[in-house]
Amino acid sequence: MRTRDLAVEFPTVTMDTPAMEAARLLAEQDLPGLILVDDEGRPLTILPGTQVLRLAVPGYCQDDPALARVVDEAHADQFLHRLDGKTVRQCLPEQPRELPVADTKATVLELAALMARTRSPVVAVVENERLVGAVTLQALMDRALEL
Repeated sequence: MRTRDLAVEFPTVTMDTPAMEAARLLAEQDLPGLILVDDEGRPLTILPGTQVLRLAVPGYCQDDPALARVVDEAHADQFLHRLDGKTVRQCLPEQPRELPVADTKATVLELAALMARTRSPVVAVVENERLVGAVTLQALMDRALEL
């Protein structure tokens, strides 16, 4: 089995996509992350959903989970509004990571190794440097369990 057999269409965002729009995409489509592309549609990086959450959740709650317990649900729901006015560019980690990208001929084992090495739940699939789809960790695990 090759990557082309597992790849599916996948939502993309650009550097200038509003962070709130990216958060909605993640939530509405139950995605582990989004593929960030340039103006030509070439993948630049994967934006994990956890990175978007880092902007929404106050630092004091990230540093001390016990403090998160004292915030009631009504106020916790408001934290997502911290994304207002921010772009995807501001959600990216400070240190760029290896781009989890594979060509359509990669094997399932190559995909698994790439996901493990890059700690990414999504791999962008390219052909001739153009994004043709993505493979998620869930799809990869589902396929492995079929074997």
